[in-house]
Amino acid sequence: MAALRALRPFAHREFRVLIAALSISIFGSGMWAVAMVYEVIHLGGGPLELSLVATAASIGLVGFVLIGGIAADRLRQRLLIIAVEGANLAVIASVSLLAMLNLLELWHLAIGAFVLGVGQAFFFPAYSAILPRILPADELLAANGMEGTVRPILQQAAGPAVAGIVVASLSPAHAVAGVAVCHFLAFAILNFLSRQALDAPGLSADLAGEPRAKSSLFRDLKEGFSYTLRTPWLLWTLLWACLSVLFLIGPIEVLLPFVVRDQLGGDSRVFGFLLAIMGVGSAIASLATASFRLPRRYLTVMILTWGVGSLPVAAIGFMDNVWVLAAAMVIFGVTEGIGVVIWGTLLQRRVPRHLLGRISSLDFFVSLALMPVSMALAGPLAEVVPIWLIFFVGGLVCPIMAFVALFAARMTTDEIANPLNSDDVDVESSEARS
Repeated sequence: MAALRALRPFAHREFRVLIAALSISIFGSGMWAVAMVYEVIHLGGGPLELSLVATAASIGLVGFVLIGGIAADRLRQRLLIIAVEGANLAVIASVSLLAMLNLLELWHLAIGAFVLGVGQAFFFPAYSAILPRILPADELLAANGMEGTVRPILQQAAGPAVAGIVVASLSPAHAVAGVAVCHFLAFAILNFLSRQALDAPGLSADLAGEPRAKSSLFRDLKEGFSYTLRTPWLLWTLLWACLSVLFLIGPIEVLLPFVVRDQLGGDSRVFGFLLAIMGVGSAIASLATASFRLPRRYLTVMILTWGVGSLPVAAIGFMDNVWVLAAAMVIFGVTEGIGVVIWGTLLQRRVPRHLLGRISSLDFFVSLALMPVSMALAGPLAEVVPIWLIFFVGGLVCPIMAFVALFAARMTTDEIANPLNSDDVDVESSEARS
């Protein structure tokens, strides 16, 4: 049954431990997003101070994500993940203690946010790289779909909702303490990961026990970039991702509230509803994708799903009905969820194991680097260009670029030459064996 396919990864003890810890950790991250805001306000801060704390987290994440990818390929991934969660626990526990003692200051929050950002930069490349070690290749799609399901539910909905209740009922400090409890539980659970199964450097599985030649940070980065440049499906997908982030994230995050206000006559509740329903659509689509086999035309399905899913964005500037706009956001969320699950699986199936951490971090970096640029440009651009035109152009550029990527990278030929569902195909593609 399709529903049982999505649950197959849970048959593996290491995955159960990993997904349990990840779920608790991202729930805590969702709580932190709200607790941090109201802690800044409690300390007398305003938009500027809040922006500084948020920027500190972004600097930590963007500044270290490529190094985090190298670490995932060179170090013991189990120990790296545990160390990151331990650092998260230490930071949040310190902030919580200072808040409870009324000794907390804004610079404490900024430093804490920076360290948490660095932690994310190291955690997610290691997480992506460790999955192929603990799961069969044909269960990676289900595992990525499960992550794509729990993340929006826990990080974008449940975590912020619980934190809001705690802040309103008690105080921001109590919400921060709740975040500390989450990271303590995640840290404790991660320590149950098997040392025998996972305590080997990331490259050893591919080198069949041969000693690894000494390398440098620059050489490791160059190796990751070189592989990307000579792998068309990977390069063109990342180029598409760059444009989609640049053209879509800013308008949705910055300009959509004004569409809600000016075109729909709505308020923050309507805006929150639209973001929530987009997240729910993404979660449901991720779970559905996890319930089936990877499509035979996996590259075509991925890139065209993303591209076509961007089309409703082009019409946002003309919509004057909340349910029509909600439908557009659901379509965008659903197609995003499908594409992200397939994409994560392709990285784990087709990228050589010894490069997976670096390529995952490069993907993360590409997505994050242009996000603040998009949000910084959206506001000033709306001062000189009609908002409807910004959404219209963004919603058309992405589908067009999807078709360009499809043919420029010869994806239709590539996916047939590198099947991932045939029984007679080895787990690793010809690229991974090269």
